[in-house]
Amino acid sequence: MKRRLLILIFLLISVQTFACDICGCFMGITPYYNRNSISMLYRYRSFNGYEGQSHSLFPNSGSFFIPARSQNQPLTGHNNNPTDYEIYRSLEIRGRYFITDKLEINAIVPYASNSERYNGYTSSISGIGDVNLYAGYHLFRKLEDNFKQQLIAGAGIKLPTGKNDFKNFEGIRYSSLMQAGTGSTDGFVYLNYMIGLGKFGASLNTSYKVNGKNSEQEGIANSTTSFLNIFYTQRINKDWQVMPSAQFFYEYSAGEKYKGQQTGEHKMNNLMGGLGADIFYKNIALNAGIQKNIWEAQTDHPMSAGKVYVGLTYNF
Repeated sequence: MKRRLLILIFLLISVQTFACDICGCFMGITPYYNRNSISMLYRYRSFNGYEGQSHSLFPNSGSFFIPARSQNQPLTGHNNNPTDYEIYRSLEIRGRYFITDKLEINAIVPYASNSERYNGYTSSISGIGDVNLYAGYHLFRKLEDNFKQQLIAGAGIKLPTGKNDFKNFEGIRYSSLMQAGTGSTDGFVYLNYMIGLGKFGASLNTSYKVNGKNSEQEGIANSTTSFLNIFYTQRINKDWQVMPSAQFFYEYSAGEKYKGQQTGEHKMNNLMGGLGADIFYKNIALNAGIQKNIWEAQTDHPMSAGKVYVGLTYNF
């Protein structure tokens, strides 16, 4: 079939911190139905500023790729300082393999690099993050010349493979948000529905994550995320194809827990929106996008400024 079903791949699990990117990150659209793939994805997200104060996606002293050099000072918490920020970066190797035409398995191996600036001091850590494994089952698909739809249901697990006991020069453990791994085993379920009419299409992905706790008795309340992607397909020739898209992302969590009780800290309740583009040459895809905060409920956490992703996929 010349026109294959467009599948929107959502990799749905957190790979680094409690409050940053509860879901994984949109990796892009691929026109290769039932194709195995290997991908490399770079993700960047920043939190910067408080209510009534300015904030930006790339705060001063915060680097997009390389973390700011740690001043190796103890951190005492935010003090309503508009120069404070948190930055979470992740370079990930992702793989997908179809066991059958309808059943796929996926794996994500991340390397995390996080930075935070509190009260004038900047600290950074880097290390292997939490490995994620999940499977998706293609419940149904309908392929016609001008109309396509598909529904995928899946479930997965996040393993506590990342280091979560990084300490400063005084031997004081950094906050859970700062660590490369969470130290907890978490599970999740998700649904992804895609519909296409002519050159236009949309995909809605929603997930629910059940979070465990680590050896420090820390955890996070169960979380939910939803991602709406609206895209347009423009085929240049038989080898090249471009798909611009509008993206909307919502996330919610009641925040951190200690010994099974909610602390009331680091709640997440915000809506983001932005633009993306997917460029294809034969079986190679380049995916990129940027999202900025549209709305956020008032919380004690620095405001979510936005996120950026860049990925490269090889389908085989």
